Amino acid sequence: MTMTSAELAATPPAPPVSLTALLARRDLGLRLLAGPEDASIHWVHTSEMADPYPYLLGGELLMTAGVQLTDPARYVERVVAAGAAALGFGVAPVYDTVPEELVEACARQGLPLVEVPPKTPFTAVARALWRLMAEARLHELRRVTEAQQSLAAAAARPAPVPAVLGALASRLGGRAVLFGPDGTESVAAGREVPADAARALRELAGVLGPRPGGPASASGDGGGLRLAAYALGGGDGLTLGVATERRGPGDHTVAGVAVVLLSLLTAPHRGADATVRDGALVRLLLGAAPAQVVGGLGAGPWTVVHARGGDGTPFAAASLAAALGTPLVEAAASEEEAGGSRQDDTPVTVRLLLPASTPVTEQPGWALGVGAPAGAEELAAADAQAARALRRAEATRTPLVRHRPGGIAALVDPAEAAAHARSLLAPLAEPLRETLRTWLSLHGSWDRTATAMDIHRNTVRQRITRCAALLDRDLDDPDVRMELWFALASASG
Repeated sequence: MTMTSAELAATPPAPPVSLTALLARRDLGLRLLAGPEDASIHWVHTSEMADPYPYLLGGELLMTAGVQLTDPARYVERVVAAGAAALGFGVAPVYDTVPEELVEACARQGLPLVEVPPKTPFTAVARALWRLMAEARLHELRRVTEAQQSLAAAAARPAPVPAVLGALASRLGGRAVLFGPDGTESVAAGREVPADAARALRELAGVLGPRPGGPASASGDGGGLRLAAYALGGGDGLTLGVATERRGPGDHTVAGVAVVLLSLLTAPHRGADATVRDGALVRLLLGAAPAQVVGGLGAGPWTVVHARGGDGTPFAAASLAAALGTPLVEAAASEEEAGGSRQDDTPVTVRLLLPASTPVTEQPGWALGVGAPAGAEELAAADAQAARALRRAEATRTPLVRHRPGGIAALVDPAEAAAHARSLLAPLAEPLRETLRTWLSLHGSWDRTATAMDIHRNTVRQRITRCAALLDRDLDDPDVRMELWFALASASG
């Protein structure tokens, strides 16, 4: 199955921890009673509900002492349906041992069951998991940083393209291939892969097609290997293909750095276009009117794009320009950058100029504001439009906002509003979403919401608190409430 970059699921804020690592903590005294021990744990949740299904997000280690455990088989079935990664059962004070029916049910369902001894508090297990996650995150950051340094050093060697491919293949533990526009293998490095994997990688690279217009990346499987392909910027049709035995959380970032470097290293293929472009800019500096020189930059009309984001590397602006398929880019200095206080992880502000015929699509890690198509004399107005659209994108946490003339009502596209609603409300399961909708409609009244939904007011408070945590929003803020209300309405529509 092939997935483009726009289809990849959102990842949790920290790498998951294998249950094996948690079981290895001798101070916890955990014991695996059923199921595999290599499950990936994203978080810990404690619940003594008879049916915890509505309160689970998936991927968690569910901790319980079995206070309301009456039907172990049904309980395990619901836990598995909710997507929990494992079940932790605390021995004492309710049960002296883990019920055999529970062990058998977990074995049948393939759900890892962990015995938690009486002297190990559930909070100790949660704290150990957070520490293991922090260690994994730090390890991944170091790995990515070292890979970036290695790739940058390779780009400075006498034969930079093979050197960058070799460094990338070494860092990812696989094979890296640069494909030409016709799909032929131009340069390759790393260990050989089976013929069926090589064929699948070439076909995956062909999915991207010539730039601009196609997706920036795609991933899949073939020949028992994990495959990924990335389109190089500039419209030459060059593609980077990577084949590895496994895919780590930082591999996409490492490959992204290689894509930027390879895009820059293969830029001489566009030398003639760059000469014409530079000549047009020189004429503009010497006093020519924009309408007189814009022909040297390409056929109009034009689209102005303002963007803010990036990964904090020096290649962020160039990477965005390559993804959008334009060489006309400016990394604008913000007030903090101009004052010399910019940190490595500070988002970059970028302005780009594209032919109006070039599609502008969402880019991971960036907020984009797009002006209306404009001729040479209207570029200043289009620049202001793009700036306002970017401010609106950041205010609404929307990846891409386009300038829409015609009043306030025309600024909200129903399809975009629905897409934003789906993205914003994605963390909320239906019980939480319905509670939030009812609570907002009743102006935040706990008692009226409890009456309307026929649940206890404490349950309302717990659900709304959970909504605020999952959405990372302050629900006491009227602006937040308004945005969520419109999002719920758009999602229902």
